[in-house]
Amino acid sequence: MKKLINISKLTEILNLDSSNGAKISNHVLRYWEKQFKQIRPKRINNRRYYSSEQVETVKMVKFLLKNNGMTINGVKNLLNSNTNKLDDTNDHGLKITFLKHNFKNRSKKILEKIKKLKYNGKKNSS
Repeated sequence: MKKLINISKLTEILNLDSSNGAKISNHVLRYWEKQFKQIRPKRINNRRYYSSEQVETVKMVKFLLKNNGMTINGVKNLLNSNTNKLDDTNDHGLKITFLKHNFKNRSKKILEKIKKLKYNGKKNSS
């Protein structure tokens, strides 16, 4: 069985906090659902749950909109065409840039965890 992620957890993963920082802004994901036909969460008990493929699509949409400054129509056209699949072999393509960005963020998180473990290990050994 595939693991499903709820909308709040996905918002947390994508770091889509609201501007005042008080409440997580799920409305961004709900808006993207209306705009992109590739993002269709499964509804269980009237709650949204995203598959791992949809999570990757949402991450790609966020990257293209926020980091590359593309418009919603531009991202729609890109996702509707199959250029995204052909982009794998191009070293300077959008998908490769997204994967590099994703890898860099994951590496930073791992390094932060290692530093915390190292710090806590020294603290506890005294």
